[in-house]
Amino acid sequence: MIRVVLAQPRGFCAGVERAIEIVERALVKFGPPIYVRHEIVHNRHVVENLRARGAVFVDELDEIPQGAMTVFSAHGVAKRVEDLAAERGLPVIDATCPLVAKVHNEGRRYAASGREVVLVGHAGHAEVEGTIGQIPGVVHLVQTVADVAELQVQDPTMLSYVTQTTLSVDDTRGIIAALKRRFPAIIGPDVRDICYATQNRQQAVRELAAEVDLILVVGSRNSSNSNRLREIGEELGKPSYLIEDAGALRAEWFTGIGVVGLTAGASAPETLVQGVVEGLRRFSELDVSTLAGVAEDVRFRFPAELAEA
Repeated sequence: MIRVVLAQPRGFCAGVERAIEIVERALVKFGPPIYVRHEIVHNRHVVENLRARGAVFVDELDEIPQGAMTVFSAHGVAKRVEDLAAERGLPVIDATCPLVAKVHNEGRRYAASGREVVLVGHAGHAEVEGTIGQIPGVVHLVQTVADVAELQVQDPTMLSYVTQTTLSVDDTRGIIAALKRRFPAIIGPDVRDICYATQNRQQAVRELAAEVDLILVVGSRNSSNSNRLREIGEELGKPSYLIEDAGALRAEWFTGIGVVGLTAGASAPETLVQGVVEGLRRFSELDVSTLAGVAEDVRFRFPAELAEA
């Protein structure tokens, strides 16, 4: 008998739910094909499901036919992408997560006041590239405390910072502290601006680790927040595996394991979590329970053109 403890909360956040439903509503209202720039969210199963219903995922706008309905992903896009879409006359529905859009607005506000902006985030991540491209001014990307020591700025008294939303308060605390030590005049958003979903899922994994022998995180390899959940499990001394679905389970992981913790990144659907539970039944009888945790009731509004779809 293996005990399986489900983290709470886990899986989809409000921004991901909204982005997926935007594509679904667009397919109903306008009919396929609907063109989506980049993966709408970082999950292969979600993307393949939408592709089967008529969504076409592209890397760049020049792959989209003239006049075709276009959706920007939840991660947000650079201003140059918005401008190019306008130049080409593409009708656009913006599925950028409202919390990401809030970071864009903060960065633009800091730049407009003459401040250089430090962005705490992961190089190459779609959200980071979009945020840098939304801020009209100097943006410095820092990924580690060591990066802060190397930072070269024009005026240390005119500096600000923003953070990638899929990093938590815990992820960014050390870097922000280093920025404040080196640049005492730096200003930035309140910690309440950090994505609630990222923080809640990481806290749930910390609580999970105290009760289990091993942690499974359902999520895609290119999902920043899913990778971080697995890392937290490892940091807390528990063997932790990032898996896309039940097909990735390995019998040898569970030898001598009495309690398995199960969670999912913010872009992983609950159907995959339940599929993993069923997959675990191949190895043992299960006793499944759910941790007490934060109940999320956040909902974001839809773009006006899809509000009634």
